[in-house]
Amino acid sequence: MHVNEKVTRRWRHLDTCHLRTIIEAQVPRVRCREHGTQMVQVPWAEPWGRFTALFERVAILLMGACSISAASRHLGISWDEADPIKQRAVSQGLARKRPVPAKAVCVDEKGVGRGHDYVTVVTRVPQSGSPFVDHIADGRDQAALDGYWGLPTTGPLKDIQCVSMDMWRPYMASAFAALTHADAAVTHDPFHLVQHMNKAVDEVRRREQSRLGEAEKKELKGTRFMWLYGYQALPAKWVERKDGATRTARAWRLKERFRAFYQCENWAQAEAYIKDGYKSAIHCRLEPVKKVARMVKEHLPQVLNFFIHNVTNSFSEGVNGIIQQIIARARGYRNRERLKRDLYFHLGNLDMLPVI
Repeated sequence: MHVNEKVTRRWRHLDTCHLRTIIEAQVPRVRCREHGTQMVQVPWAEPWGRFTALFERVAILLMGACSISAASRHLGISWDEADPIKQRAVSQGLARKRPVPAKAVCVDEKGVGRGHDYVTVVTRVPQSGSPFVDHIADGRDQAALDGYWGLPTTGPLKDIQCVSMDMWRPYMASAFAALTHADAAVTHDPFHLVQHMNKAVDEVRRREQSRLGEAEKKELKGTRFMWLYGYQALPAKWVERKDGATRTARAWRLKERFRAFYQCENWAQAEAYIKDGYKSAIHCRLEPVKKVARMVKEHLPQVLNFFIHNVTNSFSEGVNGIIQQIIARARGYRNRERLKRDLYFHLGNLDMLPVI
């Protein structure tokens, strides 16, 4: 190698006694036969970085705990100087990412824009430690999830024993096509099933209220949110209404019977319970409830897998709540890629700190 010249470079370092500290050095530029002219890499900073590695470590930790603007004010730098640190940290973290042994994988969609604008979020539940976002893809079609199974960071698919999701058919088709080993199982989340039943009860209420006369409507007036309560949490002022003769009250009682299904102790007990409940639901003459009953019967093996793996989508729902906080704190995102990188930064469990 031949030294062409030496270039004076400066790096911002952590403040010393509240004084701004700058490191200055003469860095050689060398000519290499294989790579051409290159700047020598200094040990205290990233290539072409304007800050020392120690400064960037502190900045990354600060931005993980607060907004970029707040971290910038604390560090005495501008937003335009702080953001590249964040973007470079995510790139480093994704490059260092390795497969993590998983107890389960949870799949859910997250609305991120107006109308039907979604991203698919895959949450990995490790054998030890906290769940983290393992993959984010645009849309909620089958292709959005298909891309996850072939990633090097996903690891061997035979190690994934359970995938928890709602009854969205594109996700199910993707999981069934990718996880072909005998131990793999798709589990439907109990929360989403009860959500379907709550919607059925509300549909029954609206249909019944539209057919009642003015005098009879008082029976259901102001009860929209009452039927969302479970039996244990029902306020005392509404206890009498649950035993009423209205069609809505009957639908609510069937919903509560369905909820008790998850108190069963094993697969066999749950299967017998839900088949008995299906007979009651299918003969109730309440079409919205019958529709949900047919859906549960169609997906019964995946519903019963809950009693083997005991995995729910609560991990994904918790992550979705944090995603909503991130979006609200940023006042929304116009750039989809920036949204993804911010989610990886805060929720991706990445090794992003520069090496000192």
